[in-house]
Amino acid sequence: YAMLLSLIFLIVLVAAVVGFVFRHEIKTNFETNLNLALRDYNVTADWHSEAVDTIQRTLHCCGVQNYSDWERTDYFTQRGIPRSCCKSQDDCSEEDLKDPSKAKLKVFVDGCFFLVTSTMESKMSIVAGISFGIACFQLIGIILACCLSQYITNNQYEMV
Repeated sequence: YAMLLSLIFLIVLVAAVVGFVFRHEIKTNFETNLNLALRDYNVTADWHSEAVDTIQRTLHCCGVQNYSDWERTDYFTQRGIPRSCCKSQDDCSEEDLKDPSKAKLKVFVDGCFFLVTSTMESKMSIVAGISFGIACFQLIGIILACCLSQYITNNQYEMV
C-alpha cells in the first residue's frame, strides 16, 4: 500500500514540475489551438465551436487577441462575428455583426486568450493549495503504512 501511495505521489509531483517548467509552451499551444478553433468555427456546432462559444459567453470576450480576429475567418465572410460575442443578444443583428465598425459597439472587444490565461493563473494558488493538502495526506498515509508494516514484521505471532 505504501508503495502504491508513493508511486501516485511521485506521478503527481512529476506532473506538477512538468506543468511548471513547460507553462509557456502550454500557453503557446493553447493560443495555437484557439486560433485553429476560430479558423474552423462553423454553424454545425461541433465541440470546438461550442467550446469557443462557451469561452466567449462566459468570459465576455471575443476572438483570440480581440474581436477583429474573426475578420480573418471563413465564418466572418458568410455570417459575420458569432452571436456568442454579443454584449446583448437582443441588440445584436446579423447586419451589425458583418460590419466590423458597427460590431465594435455591439460585441466584447477584448480577446479570450489573455482572459483565459489570467483566469487560470489567478486560480493556480487555489489549485496549488489543494494539491499540497492532498500531498500531505498521501505522505501521512505512506508513513503510517510503513509503520504498520514494521509493526507487523516485528511482532510475529506464534503458529498454533
